Amino acid sequence: MPGKIAPGPRGHLLLGSLPAARRDPIKLFMESFRDYGEVVRFRFGPMVAHLVSSPSGVNQILAENNKNYGKQTRGYASLRYVLGNGLLTSEGEFWKRQRRIAQPAFHRQRIAGFGQAMARAAAEAAASFEARRGQVIDVAEEMMRLTLRIVGETLLGYDPSDAAGEVGPALAFLLTMVNQRTSRLVFFGRPLLPTPENFRIRRSLATLDAIVQRIIAERRKAPGDDLLSMLMEATDEVTGEKMDDRQLRDEAMTIFLAGHETTSNALTWTFLLLARYPAALRELRAELLQVLGNRDPTPADLPRLRFTKMVVEESMRLYPPAWMIARSVSQADEIGGYQIPAGSIVFVSPYVVHRHPGVWQDPEGFDPHRFAAEKPRGAYFPFGGGPRMCIGNGFATMEAELVLATIARRVRFELQPGHRVVPDPSITLRPRYGMKMRVS
Repeated sequence: MPGKIAPGPRGHLLLGSLPAARRDPIKLFMESFRDYGEVVRFRFGPMVAHLVSSPSGVNQILAENNKNYGKQTRGYASLRYVLGNGLLTSEGEFWKRQRRIAQPAFHRQRIAGFGQAMARAAAEAAASFEARRGQVIDVAEEMMRLTLRIVGETLLGYDPSDAAGEVGPALAFLLTMVNQRTSRLVFFGRPLLPTPENFRIRRSLATLDAIVQRIIAERRKAPGDDLLSMLMEATDEVTGEKMDDRQLRDEAMTIFLAGHETTSNALTWTFLLLARYPAALRELRAELLQVLGNRDPTPADLPRLRFTKMVVEESMRLYPPAWMIARSVSQADEIGGYQIPAGSIVFVSPYVVHRHPGVWQDPEGFDPHRFAAEKPRGAYFPFGGGPRMCIGNGFATMEAELVLATIARRVRFELQPGHRVVPDPSITLRPRYGMKMRVS
């Protein structure tokens, strides 16, 4: 017997839930989950979509039946214009080939080799904060600057201070445009019309392209120990092929996004939560004192910094950097007893599932100790899941833990009174108005 049609909001007669999604997609999805349950049906103009919020449903989409759920969505079409056909956006045999080539470069031992550079950058950032005690800073901006430096030195092998004023603003603008264009009723994957907005999109992309192409050319002349050099030298174990400059460009652009934007947001939300939960901050600093004494951490310390790791995990539960994952449905399926028609879209949201009251006790509370126990499959997925899980998750978690331990040992941040904290659900979950905090 075929599944039932899932319940969901009626929305506008013609546009469905599109206006609500434009205004506040987090509110729409959270309220719909509470009102209608683990499978919710939406109309966005002519498009049918489902929000799936059960751990078993998430696992079905991302892992068990992942081949049925592809990346032919508006969001990925817009991202491909910016990032090209890298690991984040590619599909099928091409993605498998790129993954085979890239996988050895992300081996745990190789990633561990980047730890010293991460620790050094974090220590210099902590020293700069110590010198500004009593001042109000934008922690979001500072974390963006720090993670951009780490990405530049470890993954791309260049000094990001040469282009920090260009890369950050260009990438932020492009991501904002990707998000806005995806939610429009009339959608073009590429900026075709000669509008001021489209001219700015092309200029921003040309800025990033020029920087990336220069980095690639420099690495061709003088390979280093960075990830990009490893990708240049790596060969496909099946075909013996290497990546050409176009493929390297697409992977480098993806590294800019995935290795810079997401980790900086995760750290920003972590410092906010520690400011709001002083007991957790005290416990964190007690662990740092016990394990480290009066020195900064190294990668070798991380296995003993268990509470530090749980703080990062709990922060990414409440504020997952990739807050929403969209997939296109190839063949009709059934999830939780409900029809998932071919040609529709499914959404799985870490932000929503990470607040599922049937999985998480006190889901809105901040309790790092909840990660002392295993979680059901599909209940926690800040890096996605299944074969398309983020290849850089080991790099990102090591970076976040080292940066947190280094900075939290030496300074703490207090939220500036009156500062508005509003999650901005773009491609990544960033604070809309930055994060103004006092260094103390």
